[in-house]
Amino acid sequence: MRWLLVFLIACLVFNSLQGWLRKIGLGRLPGDFSFRIGGRDWYVPLTSSVVLSVLGMLIGLLI
Repeated sequence: MRWLLVFLIACLVFNSLQGWLRKIGLGRLPGDFSFRIGGRDWYVPLTSSVVLSVLGMLIGLLI
């Protein structure tokens, strides 16, 4: 249940930062999906969230 909550929060963060993250290359990885429903763009960053989780884990191990 906790992972589902973390994933939903990550999706909200990615949706709000989508323009900036695409400039640095995240959001265009294989496994990142974007689609339009009801006139609104939705973004599901599966691969990008895994990459950011690994980076966060590595930073946590170094600290």
